[in-house]
Amino acid sequence: MSSLPRDKILEKLRKICLALPNATETLTFGHPTFQVAQKTFCVLEQYKGELSMSFKVGKQAQPVFLKDERFFRTPYVGQHGWVSLRAVGKLNWEEIHQLAEGSYKLVQQKRRSI
Repeated sequence: MSSLPRDKILEKLRKICLALPNATETLTFGHPTFQVAQKTFCVLEQYKGELSMSFKVGKQAQPVFLKDERFFRTPYVGQHGWVSLRAVGKLNWEEIHQLAEGSYKLVQQKRRSI
């Protein structure tokens, strides 16, 4: 069960997130945070010593993800439909790409409906 170093994970995640239209990267609470129109759609963070990637999946889809042991409810924002994927073992980068894109779209939709 090999895990990539944090900088390699960030490099791959950055490539995925910043390829999305108008996406930017900033630091929030010391964590690399990807945003669109100043709304967060992905965060790489360390929580209780565990590296993870957080994505918005929506309140309806959240329970499906939480049945998978690789995911946990994102601290502080989980009640808004966020999940975190543990960044351990062999990561499925196609899945991560889909999660980032889905999260981006959810954040964009909410932004447009305001």
